[in-house]
Formats: sequence, structure tokens, C-alpha cells
Amino acid sequence: MAPERKKLIGNIAFVILICISLLACFYPVVHPESNDKDFNSGDIAWMLTASAMVLIMTPGLSFFYGGMVRPKNILSTMLQSFMALGIISFIWYVVGFSLAFGDDIGGVIGNPATYFMMNHVGTAVHPIMSPTVPFILFAAFQMKFAIITPALITGSFAERVRFWGYIVFMCLFSIFIYCPIAHWTWHPDGFLHKWGVLDFAGGTVVHISAGVAALAGAMFMGKRKDHKAHFNSPNIPYVLLGTGLLWFGWFGFNAGSALSANPQAVLAFVNTNLASASAMVTWVLYEVVKGNKPSAMGACIGAVVGLVAITPAAGFVDYGPALFIGVLASIVSNWAVHLKTKSEIDDTLDVFPCHGVGGIVGMIATGAFAKGVGLTSGHTATFLYHLLGLAIVVVFTFVGSMLMYWITNKITPLRVSTTDEEAGLDLSQHGESVYEEEAEPAFQL
Repeated sequence: MAPERKKLIGNIAFVILICISLLACFYPVVHPESNDKDFNSGDIAWMLTASAMVLIMTPGLSFFYGGMVRPKNILSTMLQSFMALGIISFIWYVVGFSLAFGDDIGGVIGNPATYFMMNHVGTAVHPIMSPTVPFILFAAFQMKFAIITPALITGSFAERVRFWGYIVFMCLFSIFIYCPIAHWTWHPDGFLHKWGVLDFAGGTVVHISAGVAALAGAMFMGKRKDHKAHFNSPNIPYVLLGTGLLWFGWFGFNAGSALSANPQAVLAFVNTNLASASAMVTWVLYEVVKGNKPSAMGACIGAVVGLVAITPAAGFVDYGPALFIGVLASIVSNWAVHLKTKSEIDDTLDVFPCHGVGGIVGMIATGAFAKGVGLTSGHTATFLYHLLGLAIVVVFTFVGSMLMYWITNKITPLRVSTTDEEAGLDLSQHGESVYEEEAEPAFQL
């Protein structure tokens, strides 16, 4: 992209930021005041903690992804996750939360005016969505899920995406893909919620949507120039560190989704660890069975797949099914990774085989094993609605994401040039490098 166009886009973004900040100062809002009798202090303490734990997952993801790419692309890959922390926070504050949880419009979307600029989102409780904690705390907790979802997608087009193209796509995806699916699934009047589709902590909303959007992105972007060239991962300790942060944060991700310090939160906490542990061990042993050596990379990927798969089921299934879900997801995702290597689709960091397929396994397993309402409890309707909901979410996300990529590409090119790809995105997009060599000055407005 020409420097003049970079500066134009940067200046437009800067003006939008200033306008939003000024609007936030003067937009008339009403914040319902708290009534101490409505609150549970233990729930508030737990939800504040869980929100912080979910937030640390995005930096954890940056290390997880950053450790898997070539050294010349480490900084750009990690920065893409960090940028989601800032940009999605703005979108969520202005209109994202309202689109996801505002007054229902036909079961498919929230009214953007309901909570525009967090109007009517104060320290008082919401009788349905946050009956024991301030409504603003519920909004803050949900914001962390909105942040990590587009960050997950970045692994599919790593090492070839333009920075500004990614920023535009992230905004479009969050507004037009993530928020509607969150409304369908988690709003009391969302059509998937009314059908009885269960998603305790985001297997559908976060992981399936991110995984399918990642598949669409890999297909839209095309292959890297050296797509199948083998290279040793530059920083396995980064991957281990990222996995540890993700595993830790996932306890807030899943157990926090009980929205209370209650027995269901404890169940989700224990199931999260069981599934991740069983998936990690399964992945390592399965690789040994295939004749490979046990690897740190494999252990990390297996652990994350287990975390993904248990997410929709964490508060709804017993310990045994949780362990089985980890084992099953690990094997299926391992197959998916193997099949992907035989294809011409360049999903750089296997986002779809791990997050997409892992989320799909988890969603189906939730419909099968959910206590009292699943297939194993004799409730066929729940299981069938999960299959139907899965089909709707996959088709909507894939087609919608393809459209968002196409629109983004019309606004600003998504893919870097061959020269920039060879030089590495750290230098070509940001003027920075992990090497001890002179880098070009970073782009300035």
C-alpha cells in the first residue's frame, strides 16, 4: 500500500477515535444506580476476577500464535491480538454490547439504540442477565469474549495479511458476524436460545464463528508463497507460555460464565481442567501411535483443543463426559490437521482444525451429554436443534465472513505484496524487528 494511502486510512481512524471520545463526553446517558440489597458481594468479586482472567487470554493467544510463526513475523502476529484489546473495546462500548444484548429485534439482533454508548448500563443489576452483579460488570465480562474472537481468526492468515486490512475486517466481523451470533445464542429472546441450544461459555459464539471465519480467510487470502516449506518453529517457549496463560484464563472463561460464585461455576472449573488434560495426553499419545515423537508443540495444541471443546458444555455435563469430550476432540482435530496438510488451503496456524472443529465437536457433544436435556437423557429434540443451530451458524459465518473479506479488500488490500511477504510483516508493516538490525521507522501519522 502506498504511504499516502496508509496515512489517509490512519488519519480517518484517528478522526473517528477523536469523535467517539468527544461523543462519549457529551452524549446524554442514564446509569441506573445500585441498590446494595440486590447484590451478592461474592458474585461481584468472582466476576471481576473472571473478567480479568478472560482478558489475559488474548495476550496468551499472542504468545501462542507468535511462537508458531517465522521470526520475521513474530511481532506482527502478536500485535494483531493486542490490537483487538483496544479496538473491540471501543466497538463494544459504542454499539457492540447493544447489538448483542439490546432489546430483541426478531430474535436475530439487538436494538443498537438500547445500550448505545452504554446508556442504561450502570451499577444496578439486570433482572435477567445479571441478577446479582452490576449490569456494567456483565457487559465488561462479555466484552472480553468479543475481544478474543477476532484475535483467534488471525492465525489463519498469519504471515501475509496487511495490518490495515486486518483492522478493517476485525471491525466488520465484530459488528456483523459476532454480535448477531451472540444475540442468537445468549440473549433470552435469541432464536437459538429459545430453541434450547446450549452454549455455556462460547463454543458456538466464539470458537465455531472464529474457526469458520478463519477457514474463509485462508481461502480468500490464498496460499503463502512458500506454503508447504518446512521450518522449525522459532520459539517453542512462547507457545508453552501462551498455552499456560490460555489454560489459566480459560477457568475464568468457562467458570465465569456461570455469572455467579455457585456450584455450576465449580462444575465448569473442574470440567475445563479435565477436558484440557485428557485432550493434551490424547494428542501426545496419538502422535506416538502414529510413529512420531512426543512434542511440546503437540502437547500445547492438544491442551487448547480440549479447552475449546469443553467450552459449550462446561457447566452442563458431568465429569466423565467432560473427560471424553477432551479425548474425542483431540482425535478429531488431529485428523483435521492431518487432512488440512494434504489440501491446498493455507490455514497457517490450523485455526479451523483446532478451534472450528474443536468447537463443532463440543457443540454436538453438548447436545448429546447435557444433564437432563441431552440425547443421553432421552431428549432427542435438544440434540437435533444443536445440529440445526450448528448448520445455521456455520453457513452464516462462512458466507458473512467471505462478504466481510470482500468488502475489506475493496476498502484496503488485505494481502501484502510478495516483496513484503518475503521481507516479513514485522519490517514491512511496522518497521520493527526482533533481529538486531536496522529497521525502518514505524509508520507515523
